[in-house]
Amino acid sequence: MGGSPALSEVCLTLSTMIGAGPSTGADTGTSSDGATTATEGADRPTPLQVLSPSRASDFLTCPLRYRFRVIDRLPERPSPEAARGTVVHAVLEQLFELPADRRTLAEAVALLEPRWEALVAAEPELAALFGDEDGGFVPERLEEFLGVARDLLDRYFTLEDPTRLEPAEREMYVECLLDSGLTLRGYVDRLDVAPDGALRVVDYKTGRAPGPGYEQRAMFQMRFYALVLWRLRGVVPRLLQLIYLGSGDVLRYEPDEADLRATERKLLALWSAIERAHATGEWRASPGPLCNWCDHKVRCPAWGGTPPPLPTVAARAEATDVSEAPSPHTSPVDL
Repeated sequence: MGGSPALSEVCLTLSTMIGAGPSTGADTGTSSDGATTATEGADRPTPLQVLSPSRASDFLTCPLRYRFRVIDRLPERPSPEAARGTVVHAVLEQLFELPADRRTLAEAVALLEPRWEALVAAEPELAALFGDEDGGFVPERLEEFLGVARDLLDRYFTLEDPTRLEPAEREMYVECLLDSGLTLRGYVDRLDVAPDGALRVVDYKTGRAPGPGYEQRAMFQMRFYALVLWRLRGVVPRLLQLIYLGSGDVLRYEPDEADLRATERKLLALWSAIERAHATGEWRASPGPLCNWCDHKVRCPAWGGTPPPLPTVAARAEATDVSEAPSPHTSPVDL
């Protein structure tokens, strides 16, 4: 087991780097080609060539979780929290389709049930979230679910005035290819563009703001998006803004070019660790408090489970991309 401690140390170091904020070190320009994971002639990258904020978080939290999600592509059950987050995101996206004078709390609340019904129509199994042990529907559970969503929307209107905003983009898919061959991608909740061209990147979270000392790790996702936008548009976003609807907090950060170069170095180091795990087949479990929310606990060796055999190289090459769009199957960590 000589390689395992090294991988564990790499993950710990990366987690510390990401939580520590901007780096002041020189830009080394190091890269990782990912030659063992490329699919010759493919128009789009396979999951092993792609990194997103949520997948980066998966690996830093638990490399085995990353493997189960990205390589094994094991199904995960939907959760009420993730479903509620998906519905609230959809409502806030649709709210900005209305004329400015109609972007009121009443209009937003009126969108809730239609968005929920559309989600259930697309994924009928979500109705089971509000059933009893015998499979019968319990209306009170759905009403409680929607009631919490209404509270989140009410809190949003205390934090922003949507009648004064005209977003340039909503739920915008972004993707860029780094010189290393690594593709970065994700969904930006909202992009605001000022008359002078300045960019503000906004992300909604239906959970609570992180405690003292954890803000920089939370802002890593936003630096990721800022890096992609900088590579795509040649402009460093002026402001990164995280809106926590669960607690009513707003985190803001003004990045600069040095921040984004440091973020790219950290992502390349993270990618090297992922490639090392792929090459050795050692995907270590990292047991902790979040295990109680993990669908894969039953097959985790840290809890007495047995992981399935790794897919073959051919099967991994044929795998389709892992969706990053908001979903009822999203981890609570991503909310």
